[in-house]
Amino acid sequence: MLKKERHNIIMRQINLHNRVLSSDLVELLNVSEDTIRRDLQELADDNLLTKVHGGALSKSYQSTFDDSKVYAKDAKIGIAKKTASLIKDGMVILTGGGTTVIELAKQLPQHLHATFITISPLVAVELAKYEKIEVILIGGLFAKNSQISYGGHVISQLADIRADLCLMGTSALHTADGVTDTDWEINQLKKAMIASSKKTAILCISEKLGITLRLKVAGLENISYLVTELDADDDILKAYQAKDLQII
Repeated sequence: MLKKERHNIIMRQINLHNRVLSSDLVELLNVSEDTIRRDLQELADDNLLTKVHGGALSKSYQSTFDDSKVYAKDAKIGIAKKTASLIKDGMVILTGGGTTVIELAKQLPQHLHATFITISPLVAVELAKYEKIEVILIGGLFAKNSQISYGGHVISQLADIRADLCLMGTSALHTADGVTDTDWEINQLKKAMIASSKKTAILCISEKLGITLRLKVAGLENISYLVTELDADDDILKAYQAKDLQII
């Protein structure tokens, strides 16, 4: 496989999942660890990703959030606008982080009167722009990579919450395997968030459908809504409708 082809595959994995492990790339591309290390360094030198120990992150994971770095931005804006229709006055909403949830925070109606609880400072900053929205930022250890609060203290606080709706992005969604991810700490957070909410909506671009990653977060029976950029009657979504998910 040519280097350019490898780089294209690596960037697709980064864009879809926001992070990638070197070990997974070695298996996916059937090359040595040294080759992957060089590829990631070259892509980092070109400012296309952020190289970290054991893998790489999307450039969207940075404190100075840059809209120009958001992958599939138009699709995520469409998802955000659809998701906003689920939120009603008086609701308590629990959110994760990620680019799709940040887009949602920008698309809410100005008159909305609700309480948002989030583990993401970036989401909190966007929500703070709304006069009638109360924002509660859950604090704990701070993940420099994904830029969210994590750890046992966060999970303990989540256990005391009973939210009306949890809004959560995902790295992968599969009809059989449900919601999966690659990061252990993120998985524990997502499990706690789902357990703390009456209903959960997964915000997911269609490219992430049909994918399974290493660690399971939840089965589809624990999810109420699936929000994508596709029309609700799109053929791709029929298998998810059969799982009793409400497609938005």
